Amino acid sequence: MIRLVALDIDGTIVHGRRPPSPAVLDAIALAGTRAEVMLCTGRTVVGVAGALDAIGLRDGVTLTSNGAVEMETATRRVLAMERLAPEAVTAALDAMTELFPGAVFACEHVGVGQRVSAPFPDGVLAGTVTEVGRAGLLDEPTPKLVMYWPGRDPDETAVRAARLHVPGTEPTLDHELPWVTLVPAGVSKASGLARVAARLGVDRSEVLAVGDGDNDRAMLRWAGRGIAMGQAPPQVHADADESTGTVAQDGLARALERVFG
Repeated sequence: MIRLVALDIDGTIVHGRRPPSPAVLDAIALAGTRAEVMLCTGRTVVGVAGALDAIGLRDGVTLTSNGAVEMETATRRVLAMERLAPEAVTAALDAMTELFPGAVFACEHVGVGQRVSAPFPDGVLAGTVTEVGRAGLLDEPTPKLVMYWPGRDPDETAVRAARLHVPGTEPTLDHELPWVTLVPAGVSKASGLARVAARLGVDRSEVLAVGDGDNDRAMLRWAGRGIAMGQAPPQVHADADESTGTVAQDGLARALERVFG
């Protein structure tokens, strides 16, 4: 029996900038009649608001920033946050500047937006974006540091990122953008989900997770039933118990209907 459903957003609920399809919304609503439904996303507190509004989730909690931030869904109030140590941010900036020449960086300013070392492409970052230079990234505590490598591709980024080892951090990759995300060591969607499940008295065998990215892999492995979206990279499918259609095919709707329908 599934009592808790954890859903990724980008590549799972939504396809690009399009809103969730009616089929996906109906399937999430169906799942919500049988289990607790929550979002587990790499998006920030500011960036997740539109998805919550579109889906209509109003209860429970939402995990953002790859599990580093827990937010009350109804009020959008931050309940808990894991922070990167300043020395870890400094070490990460040094290491990634060497590995990814010309890269730009952003630190999440929780509830506000992002502080960036240099301009990012329009529309990539949610909320208020403030250019502070590299030194300014350390002015405020942050749960998440991201690197964007302009003009490069995800495969080249992944090859170089394999050499990235920064103590005190947990890295994940984006399979569509030349992008690396760092959160505190030991933090992931899985660690946040485990904490929420324990508080609800839900065993991991009663948890369903659906996702498509590198940052979903730990969650898919931890959940009693992990489902990979059809367009996910091979390593994500390998970590899941089963697979469904692509996001363009409303694969999430098919998966939820299979479980609850």
